[in-house]
Amino acid sequence: MRCILRVLTQEDCKAARAYLNLKAGDLAEISGVSIDTLRSFESGRSKTLSASNQAAIVHAFEAQGIQFLDTGKAAAGPGVALRTGDGE
Repeated sequence: MRCILRVLTQEDCKAARAYLNLKAGDLAEISGVSIDTLRSFESGRSKTLSASNQAAIVHAFEAQGIQFLDTGKAAAGPGVALRTGDGE
């Protein structure tokens, strides 16, 4: 798996799953991460994921076409992005 440059947030996870119209069980199945772990993370009961679980989730999303962008990085196609508070 690839090196992850930034931490996957609960918001990133929920947004990517919603964009793909995946249920938590669907993501659990394609990522190999337990549904309990996903639900705990997305609900905020667990603030972080282990490195291996984070990598598995990111890899699963990327295999479905999701791009995780750092500030200032542009997407290679159509999609949505959240504008930063400073107008960028």
